[in-house]
Amino acid sequence: MPHPMPVIVAEIGTAHEGNLERARNLIHAARDAGANMAKFQLVLAREILHKNAGSVDLPAGPVPLYERFRELERPITFYQELQRICQDADIQFLCTPFGLESAGILRSMAVDSIKIASPELNYHQLLREVAGYSIPLILSTGVATVGDIAESLEVIRGVTECNVTLLHCVTAYPAPEEEYNVRVIPALANLLGSPVGISDHSIDPVLVPALATTEGATMIEKHITLAGSTDGLDDAISLKPDQFKQMVHRVRAISTQLHEAAEDPVELRRRRWELQKELSREYGEARVAAVLGTGIKELAQSESRNYGYTNRSIHAVSELPAGTVLSRENTAILRTEKNLRPGLHPRYWQQVWGAKTTRTVAAGEGIIWEDVLTR
Repeated sequence: MPHPMPVIVAEIGTAHEGNLERARNLIHAARDAGANMAKFQLVLAREILHKNAGSVDLPAGPVPLYERFRELERPITFYQELQRICQDADIQFLCTPFGLESAGILRSMAVDSIKIASPELNYHQLLREVAGYSIPLILSTGVATVGDIAESLEVIRGVTECNVTLLHCVTAYPAPEEEYNVRVIPALANLLGSPVGISDHSIDPVLVPALATTEGATMIEKHITLAGSTDGLDDAISLKPDQFKQMVHRVRAISTQLHEAAEDPVELRRRRWELQKELSREYGEARVAAVLGTGIKELAQSESRNYGYTNRSIHAVSELPAGTVLSRENTAILRTEKNLRPGLHPRYWQQVWGAKTTRTVAAGEGIIWEDVLTR
């Protein structure tokens, strides 16, 4: 089996801050650094979280998260222009939707593939929607158990047999490199029958992507930003263009060596061992061993406290007095974030429609079984 040559994804996200010229510069920087894909986020704040979700800490101070997302909303013409700039720059356009409306916009743009972020991995209604487009899907798997990932793949495969790439991920900003456990990449690929790459939120430009490549990662995603930028949501974990280029160069060099040995399993193992030893000499044996990890998929310590909060659950759109009949209109599948109570898993959304609340549910709060069931 040939060793994969990883696809390199430059996660631009919202680093363009809604400015097309800045976006153009980021796209060109990603291309010049060697990325295969430039990835964006199609933001509609109402699809992501409730107004009462709380704040995010940026260098300039705390910023209300919902309002920050509202500021990043742009019309479809903005994303169509991003797509055109990518086409002209000879780099693939990739974008993340956060709900059914933004997914439909991407479908109308005839995109080649779609990326689903880690918090939406359990948003089964969204997974069914994008699976119906019959295009390749990329799923990040931060803050998720093996069971969560397997269930999401089952949802998708119940609709279509489209190509699905999983991205092993630690959802922390920045993510501690020693929690990356990159040996889980081949373990997940063998267990779940999907190619597996990595989405890296750690600080070092090279270490995690390089070790992930030795373990067979088929895709490497890393954030990119322009030199001197500090105000974007993800700038604290983003690489400057020269750092991104350094990462790409190292990943390509490692991948080429492994690819040359791929026809001989013994030689491939020897080459992989040599490359990991080379990285140990450069970074230290203990550091490399920590990043390699055990290969057992578990929630990383830095993200475990966010389980149920960054993923999706069922929330009240507005205050729901006792006796309110739940419906599509007064409930939504949202991220909980810091200040609110998580609700039921999205799989139960349609099931609770028609039920009456047994007590008042505050606007934005998660809806739990005790809110709809009487003893």
